[in-house]
Amino acid sequence: MKRDEKKQYEEDIVSEVRADYENRARLRKAYEAQWQLNSNFVMGNQYCYVNIKGDVEDSEKDYFWQEREVFNHIATVIESRLSKLSSVRPKLVVQPASGDDKDVKSAKVSGKILDSAYNSLELDKKISRATMWSELTGTAFYKIVWNPNGGKCVGEENGEKIFEGDVRVDVCPPYEIYPDDISHMEVEECCSIIHAKALPVDEIYRVWGKRVNSESLHTLSSYNVSLLGGLGNVSAVPKMGKNENEDYALVIERYTKPTSEKKNGELVIVAGNTLLYMGELCVDGRAVYPFVKQTCIDNPGCFFGISMVERCIPVQRAYNAVKNRKHEFLNRISMGVLAVEDGSVDTRDLEEDGLSPGKILIYRQGSTPPRLLDPGSVPNDFTSEENRLLTEFAEVSGISDIMRSSSVPSSVTSGSAIQMLIEQDNTRINITALNLKNAVKDIAHKILALYRKNACFARLSRFVGEEGDVELVSWSASDLSSDDIVFGSVNEISGTIASKQNTMFELLRSGLLHDGNGKLPDATRRKILDVFGYGGWEQTQYVNSLHVTRAERENYALSKKTLTVSEIDDHNLHVEEHTKFMLSSDFDKLREKDPKLEEKLLDHIRKHKQYAMLTKQTEAQYEGQTNG
Repeated sequence: MKRDEKKQYEEDIVSEVRADYENRARLRKAYEAQWQLNSNFVMGNQYCYVNIKGDVEDSEKDYFWQEREVFNHIATVIESRLSKLSSVRPKLVVQPASGDDKDVKSAKVSGKILDSAYNSLELDKKISRATMWSELTGTAFYKIVWNPNGGKCVGEENGEKIFEGDVRVDVCPPYEIYPDDISHMEVEECCSIIHAKALPVDEIYRVWGKRVNSESLHTLSSYNVSLLGGLGNVSAVPKMGKNENEDYALVIERYTKPTSEKKNGELVIVAGNTLLYMGELCVDGRAVYPFVKQTCIDNPGCFFGISMVERCIPVQRAYNAVKNRKHEFLNRISMGVLAVEDGSVDTRDLEEDGLSPGKILIYRQGSTPPRLLDPGSVPNDFTSEENRLLTEFAEVSGISDIMRSSSVPSSVTSGSAIQMLIEQDNTRINITALNLKNAVKDIAHKILALYRKNACFARLSRFVGEEGDVELVSWSASDLSSDDIVFGSVNEISGTIASKQNTMFELLRSGLLHDGNGKLPDATRRKILDVFGYGGWEQTQYVNSLHVTRAERENYALSKKTLTVSEIDDHNLHVEEHTKFMLSSDFDKLREKDPKLEEKLLDHIRKHKQYAMLTKQTEAQYEGQTNG
């Protein structure tokens, strides 16, 4: 292709992509206005609306004395939901594809890699950020891509550092994502998806190595303020609005699924009038999108979800109106409404100074003296409507007083009734929690897929083992053959720490945790302390737990090194742990590979028993000498 033809071809691609983006932005404008309105209501700017043009506009006061305070119950609803959802961090388990030893080992390695990636990629923080966006707008997205400049530095070439590469997970608010058809409910159903984000032109040059011209872009921010208040006071709250940015350019990434012409899909990246990249879209041998969607509540027949804020906005508007009208009534009662005869007093003086205590009021001789009109009392309808709206907040949002204010209604005194209310709160938020868990599961699938494609050479990952020890695992892409991921934890919403502790107390009282002699075994005691959050303390205080941990390490090192017996070992505990290991399925699989391991471990157990017998004899002789 000639140079002029190539330039014309790139210009046509850029024009087509930008036209596609502008069309999608126009079709999505109504949703974007709703998200902006949601943000304003949560921030406290609640005297705004969406006009006929689809823009968010502030409503002004009708009178200078009009009360326009905000009594923000939506913020407490969102904070309560975010607090509850912060405990939803599912434990993911990779199941082997079959019972073959190779598949079992691959599944274990994959699980350890996910644990390591969870910490190294700071997924906990990113899940919290995405949950904030999904609660605010109804939808949030994760973008999982391969970062060639991530991971550890493995060398240098021509003065530049070479990195092993690593997965990168970014959180994308819904403002940045444009599907080809909003009626598609899932990411995989879309024929193409556009990710558009404003970036500084210097950042674009650093990443893609091309200079682009800056554009006049309007991005959402909370730099602006809106005025609230009433008679005699004014306050300001931040509001979400559009601001113009300089030295920025819009980067448009369009991901297209495979077609008959493009078997591996297509990825086109455009900034300004420049084509930054154009190539195939292929991950793990399949063309898939790098996006995972997380919704607050699914919206039938719509790509974007529904936020709880949308349902609360009408109730919040009505509540603000009732409270402000009530305060205006109280203003009239406290300040009074003065009736004067025309021309009898200096009304300008009254308007400026009012009726201050001790004021000398001069009125025209022969005229009727000024008098205060009877304002009456505040109607009870205000209070009843206020209470009704508070009840409606709980019904619409699914957040009761127990979750929002940590208080129990005065009419509820039964413990069973309180527990039922808590379970109802948990049930209402379970849908959102399930969407979060499914999103984390999809993220894990994409992380393993990227590692399978790009982790060609052996690398080390660090993770925390079952005994709390920091362990290292060496792996490569060939070790990640299994990707059947399931949830390995219970429902975190209902299975709280308090409920687990209460269940543990009930088991202790029933005696189900005691052995045949009515005693509590040391291993059970360690588990109980771990449930109550004292696992680390117990391991540092009790020598028995250290002996058990050492015996478990010896079990897993059976095929790698020679086992030795030390004088300081608690031989009875070691014999018990080694015996339990020999009765497990893990040992059966090791024995199938190397039958000599059985005799090796039995010999180690015999030595422990011999040491235990010698120790017992020595103690008996010492006691005999002491008594003699």
